[in-house]
Amino acid sequence: MFNTYNPDVLTCLANLSNDEVFTPPNIANQMLDLLPLDIWRDKNATFLDPATKSGVFLREIARRLMEGLKDEIPNQQKRINHIFTKQLFGIAITDMTALLTRRSLYCSKKANGKYSVCEGFASPDGNILFKRVIHVWQGNQCKYCGANINTYDRDESLETHAYQFIHTEMPEELFNMKFDVVIGNPPYQLSDGGHGASAIPIYHQFVLQAKKLNPRFLTMIIPSRWFTGGRGLDSFRDEMLNDKRVRVIHDFINAGDCFPGVEIKGGVNYFLWARDEQGECKIYTHEGNAIVSEAERPLLEEGADTFIRYNEAISVLHKVQKLKEESFASIVSANDPFGFDVRVENSYKRIKPKFKNKPFKDSVVFYYNGWRKEGLGYIDKESITKNVGWINKYKAYVAQAWGIGNVSKDWIKPFIGDPNSCCSETYVVFGPFDKKRTVENMISYTQTKFFHFMLALVKISQHSTKKSYSFIPLQDFNEEWSDEKLYKKYKLTKSEIEFIEKMVRPMDNGEEADE
Repeated sequence: MFNTYNPDVLTCLANLSNDEVFTPPNIANQMLDLLPLDIWRDKNATFLDPATKSGVFLREIARRLMEGLKDEIPNQQKRINHIFTKQLFGIAITDMTALLTRRSLYCSKKANGKYSVCEGFASPDGNILFKRVIHVWQGNQCKYCGANINTYDRDESLETHAYQFIHTEMPEELFNMKFDVVIGNPPYQLSDGGHGASAIPIYHQFVLQAKKLNPRFLTMIIPSRWFTGGRGLDSFRDEMLNDKRVRVIHDFINAGDCFPGVEIKGGVNYFLWARDEQGECKIYTHEGNAIVSEAERPLLEEGADTFIRYNEAISVLHKVQKLKEESFASIVSANDPFGFDVRVENSYKRIKPKFKNKPFKDSVVFYYNGWRKEGLGYIDKESITKNVGWINKYKAYVAQAWGIGNVSKDWIKPFIGDPNSCCSETYVVFGPFDKKRTVENMISYTQTKFFHFMLALVKISQHSTKKSYSFIPLQDFNEEWSDEKLYKKYKLTKSEIEFIEKMVRPMDNGEEADE
């Protein structure tokens, strides 16, 4: 078991979904490399994977301990028995992954079975727990994870996705012991019962629960959307970015570089949290198979409340902030600018606005998306409940969800809304303006690489809200804007310009937005 892993079945497993992704062995080992070397020679060190799926973390830990404890426990069987019974622990996310983890770790689906490499277990489960847990409903949601009762109140024959580790207020009682290391790749999100892929994140709950255990070290691989917060993540973002015990972050802007064949908008990252250390954080940016940037810096820049993932962007941001200009976000509407996002009571299901396909007396042009391909209709002005004063102004509309959160691939494409127009919650509004020339000049600004670069400091997923535009400085829209004028205005150096030009993809004539 410990001398050969070729071929390695754990490199060939199909993912359960984009939300429950198996960790490749090479990534598991990169995360283990963050831990101090002397931990592999410590026979008293304890390790927990609270969301084990394939058992890869525990298996690779076992391999390292088998080598590190050779001198202290020379007998191989005694060493195996000690490591598996005293040092390695896991909590599976399903009955299937419990069996898979035991097979990976003990070489048998039963820890005490005939073919198990460990001779120290009396029970078939070994140190891999799995218990079918049910959600605890408070109204329509689970009080622990926020799952929707209409989606997850299931028959006993179905998976509940009520993960054991986060469905307790006292995780320390699951094993009644302390852990030196908590490591894993937790489930990422749960469907909330809304339209399409609407979902709530849950990965942060595993991180917070692991912190309750107060281990010496915590390392997990999770989506990078927490860098800027958003739905259910704002308080988690604030806690992480203000925690000086977060010592290392490895950031994969393209999740496929970490999980081949998997798309996770905004990328993924793994981090090291060290209980007994404090200081600045080492930030590594990955592209393909290489680390393309590294720096040691604070997780929060002065005046910012989100994490700036690009190390090279810090100097540009400082130059922009030095002029103390108003933010472009001041002319960006909140979500649902005209009040059409109406839901069925006690449900996420939307109530479709009553619009027509042809104009009628006193109707207002209505831009929408999602119900019909053409996306243009006509609606009664009386049905507009917000920002009625914007209707007869010029403005620009831009999709609230566009691109994938990768500045090297995304391009924003606003379009002009003439007076007597409005839009559904699919769009946000830039404006309003009194003159068409003003909105045209504003759109010229949005078509610069500088604009996209500053937007990318916050927008790292498909969705863009008013806050996404907060680092972009507002300009005088009595004139057109170009990158050359902007680079000169902010006195950017040659290397800063080259970085922006490299990061932001060129805009082809006639190209449509990535929506």
